[in-house]
Amino acid sequence: MSNRKYSAVVFDLGQVLIPFDYQIFIDAVNKHKSGLGENFVKKYNENYSIHRDFERGKISEKDFIAQMLDWLEHKVTAEEFIKYWSGIFSLNEDVISLLPKLKKHYKLYLLSNTNSIHQKYGYQHYEFLKLFDKLFLSHEVGFVKPEKGIYSAVENFSGLPSEEHIFIDDIAEYVEAAKQLGWDGIQFTGYENLLSEFYKRGIHF
Repeated sequence: MSNRKYSAVVFDLGQVLIPFDYQIFIDAVNKHKSGLGENFVKKYNENYSIHRDFERGKISEKDFIAQMLDWLEHKVTAEEFIKYWSGIFSLNEDVISLLPKLKKHYKLYLLSNTNSIHQKYGYQHYEFLKLFDKLFLSHEVGFVKPEKGIYSAVENFSGLPSEEHIFIDDIAEYVEAAKQLGWDGIQFTGYENLLSEFYKRGIHF
């Protein structure tokens, strides 16, 4: 068991607390025109810098949606796009159930690469978000993981030493970036593995 002191547990959002599945979006779009969803995803991935800049808050919702509707050949309205694009989330109830228990012992922070549309229409209504001491959302912070600035935003707020933070994320690169700054980190692969990693470190829940 680790003797390391932990004061802040920092969670990623997507695929850790709220799984998402873009196939739901693709299927909805394909009802407007066969193959439209797959064609959209191809263009989206080929122009991924637009996605990243929207996550950084550097592109307005209006401009982002206009580009998306172009890629959707204007077969879908702005309202439909928002509905489909934000209807991809579900809840990881097992992991969410740990939050109230962890909160008794640690500061809880959320650190997510996300965007204003998903926040407003996809997940902000979830009650569990109120358990976090603060949400660090990329489009509000102006940085995305694995950029140092987004992790620094957490530290600047918490006022805690780097080594007292532990970060849980499904993407290894983002966990490694946190470790480079002195944090501990766990790559999320599932609930049971997360419990095992917490036990190894003596994290109370």
